[in-house]
Amino acid sequence: MNEAVRGQILWYELLTTNMKEAGEFYSKVVGWTIAPFPGAPQPYDMLMRSEHEPAGGVMDIPDGMNFPPHWGMYVGVPKLEDAVAEIERLGGTAMSPVIEIPGVGRMRTMMDPQQAVFSVYESAVQQPPEAERQIGEVSWHELMTTDAEAALKFYTELFGWTPVPPMDMGPMGKYYMFKRTFELGGMMNKLAEMAQVPPHWGLYFRVADINAGAARVTANGGTILNGPMEIPGGGWIVNCMDPQGAAFSLHQAAG
Repeated sequence: MNEAVRGQILWYELLTTNMKEAGEFYSKVVGWTIAPFPGAPQPYDMLMRSEHEPAGGVMDIPDGMNFPPHWGMYVGVPKLEDAVAEIERLGGTAMSPVIEIPGVGRMRTMMDPQQAVFSVYESAVQQPPEAERQIGEVSWHELMTTDAEAALKFYTELFGWTPVPPMDMGPMGKYYMFKRTFELGGMMNKLAEMAQVPPHWGLYFRVADINAGAARVTANGGTILNGPMEIPGGGWIVNCMDPQGAAFSLHQAAG
């Protein structure tokens, strides 16, 4: 068992209604190329930063699964069964059976106590050490939930993430951040206008220029939901929706 992998976010996956069109959209917006993954039990495309560096994957929503297009994240654990037991002890629940892909690993989709979905992943291969996220990678992970303080306690206990002193957002409440070797993301309570949106994890893809990135979103059939706007520290973000209806965001780092 590789204890060092605990809490390392290892994979990202888009479940959608048209994987080919979605892959083409993100390749134009983020700069990825597409490479089919032959070992998957159903059609699955890898979203590649370079020839040997996958950023994530995309697949069609399986038949019978009644949920909208969305991005998911897979968090590393040393042993899947132990992680699932700990999640259930802390008030979470299992959403899928155990999925095993030979030569890749074992995984299971879970739900936290506030009902946000994530997956745990016992990798079959040695993972590279965590490094600062570069252009074309997920550079921030943001949980919108109903009880951010309780969610922070759940995830830090489960994955060993380290809390960062929260940021006071005024009427919007506190923004609870967390880190491993560097800051990974934040958590906050949903705003009143998001009452109908379930708790969820949102992903930010790093781009070189936020305005150019936003222009690529709209030029390729996506929608801008909010921004671009500057964030504390000097970076920029824009919240978007892809043509199939999955939410995502772009992030330009400060400097």
